Amino acid sequence: MFGGPEVLEVQSVAVPKIMENQVLVRLEAFGVNPVDTYIRNGTYTFQPNLPYTPGMDGAGVVEKVGENVSDWKCGDRVFLSGSLTGTYAEKTVCESSHLHILPRNIDFAAGAAIYISYATAFVALYHRANMRPGESVLIHGASGGVGLAAVQIARAHGLKVLGTASTETGMTAIEENGGIAFNHSEDGYRDKILESTDNKGVNIIIEMLSNVNLEHDISTLIGARGRIVIVGCRGAIEINPRGMMGKNSSVTGMHLLQSSPEELAETHKFLQAGLETGILKPIVSGTTFTLDTVAEAQKRVIDRPLGTIGKVVAFPNY
Repeated sequence: MFGGPEVLEVQSVAVPKIMENQVLVRLEAFGVNPVDTYIRNGTYTFQPNLPYTPGMDGAGVVEKVGENVSDWKCGDRVFLSGSLTGTYAEKTVCESSHLHILPRNIDFAAGAAIYISYATAFVALYHRANMRPGESVLIHGASGGVGLAAVQIARAHGLKVLGTASTETGMTAIEENGGIAFNHSEDGYRDKILESTDNKGVNIIIEMLSNVNLEHDISTLIGARGRIVIVGCRGAIEINPRGMMGKNSSVTGMHLLQSSPEELAETHKFLQAGLETGILKPIVSGTTFTLDTVAEAQKRVIDRPLGTIGKVVAFPNY
């Protein structure tokens, strides 16, 4: 049944069989994402047939390849951008196209933190916001998995990066990755953001919690011809569109799975190059979770207790 974290249950099942064009991956770590919780509680647009194994990103080692697969061999280290059978598991079946080379300088935990966070951030900044060197970007919730990915990607493209967090730990993480940090739990933080832009407003806003921030983004923080990209939303909000009219600004939503094949191909090429050169450095939340404690991991990814930074990942019960 759908419901709270208590409906998650670990079961022993047979190792899934693969078809001629598929690959079996032994997982060493998997990502825990907010969307997993929305699917679990039945509020997401996609409602799977039950029983269902969540998860679509992770990292591990190729264990078996189908007879028509030539791109991969047993023993290859990979990170995943999808799964046919879910990644909250010890082993998962993937299409060949779901697999990407995990560089030797990146461990499996960091590998599991790559796809959803970094692909979402890149698509938001590059394909939706059309970022340009020299522009400014405000990233709400910049100490999370997508947030820190966006900080790194925007800095690599020559943008001035402003990021918000609610703790000293989060603000330090933003600054260590090249951003200017603001504490969104403090009164007057929006005024400080504006001051940092000479009161012109920012060119781009990456919005992780639009039901809280969007009206202020539109009326106060976005600059002339600015672009607001909605990455996250947990409820309804009332806005006044006049704020956009007066600035010729725009608001657009994004959903990673709605990206075109061409956009995803560009995204994968950037991620691979960024990982290999060290421009992109996935940051993992410090708390360790396993399949047995994945319900706690899902709570953490939503509640974000004080001090939580980076991507929440979990590990199989090996």
